Amino acid sequence: MTENEKMMQLALSEAKKAYKKDEVPVGAVLVKDGVVIAKAFNRREASKDATAHAELLCIKKACKKLGDFRLNDVDMFVTLEPCVMCLGAILNARIRTLYIGADSNKPDAIKCEELIERAELNHKCKVVRNILRSECSALISQYFLDKRKG
Repeated sequence: MTENEKMMQLALSEAKKAYKKDEVPVGAVLVKDGVVIAKAFNRREASKDATAHAELLCIKKACKKLGDFRLNDVDMFVTLEPCVMCLGAILNARIRTLYIGADSNKPDAIKCEELIERAELNHKCKVVRNILRSECSALISQYFLDKRKG
């Protein structure tokens, strides 16, 4: 297993925590110099907060830990392609590389790379896709399958 796969495995562990709490199973991990500095999972239902996405919660923890909003030289591993809100936070935090497990399957979804390239921003982050894609996709698919049955 590669180092990137190990980090995505940690993000998947976070996503599984969300699943157990009946939250959309998305997990995120932030890594600096090979060390995990923050982990989080979706908590929108529990917190009744539309912004309680795994990525945002993870960024908040890392900023507090590092004492800075600039997360230069920090990489994010997230199990599902971020939404526009989360991508904005990722870019504002100046995250270096975004590692994505599963692609968003929403028909109207805009790919992260499209927004990064279109936006007139002073920061661009690298995007690497398909880290443990089948595992990440299976978890999110199972969650929504369970919801439709229930």
